[in-house]
Amino acid sequence: MNDGTTTLPWLVIREDDNGNRYRVGRFATRAEAQRTADSLGDHEHQQLYCVERLGARKPGPEQNGTAR
Repeated sequence: MNDGTTTLPWLVIREDDNGNRYRVGRFATRAEAQRTADSLGDHEHQQLYCVERLGARKPGPEQNGTAR
């Protein structure tokens, strides 16, 4: 926190069947982002939700949490 604003470096990303990616939300902690991704992944649709750190390169499957 540099200028009085909260930093939200963790993203939840939704990827659809066509490979399109959409940011669902930003979070202060990885745990918050993972809980959201897990809760969204419980639906019947086959969407992929993953957690990524803002500014980080796209992680491989062993580096990110995913929910289907």
